[in-house]
Amino acid sequence: MIKSMICPVSNEKVNEQVTRLNALFAMVFITAGWAFQSAVFPAVLMADFFIRAFTKLKFSPISLASSLLVNTLGLEGKSIDKAPKIFAARLGLIMPLVITLLFLFGFPVAASVISAMLLILASLEFFFGICVGCIIYTWVVLPFYN
Repeated sequence: MIKSMICPVSNEKVNEQVTRLNALFAMVFITAGWAFQSAVFPAVLMADFFIRAFTKLKFSPISLASSLLVNTLGLEGKSIDKAPKIFAARLGLIMPLVITLLFLFGFPVAASVISAMLLILASLEFFFGICVGCIIYTWVVLPFYN
């Protein structure tokens, strides 16, 4: 099923190792936000998703840290299409926004539930290379364009 996914196409490429480490950093920020019951960590993650999703900057702070880590560890890179990752970052921006707002308005349990959902999505990317953004694009967005 995943092999038959259709993702948005771009002529820009990114290193898959970097995107997977981005997911690891997202897992760390979400876990820290939950552990400290703080809106700061998801707010920082939200800002990073915004940079990746809506600006022309080559690197967000998390992507820069991931790139440096890939280079330092000498991890072999694999170029993949950048468009699905941008689409996923745009979707991903919503979850830390909701988590931040829930923390700020005094709903820590609801914030924890959304945090767990984001943690699962980031884990799928980090451990298995499964881009849920591609799945959503294929089954929800693409039918409106055909």
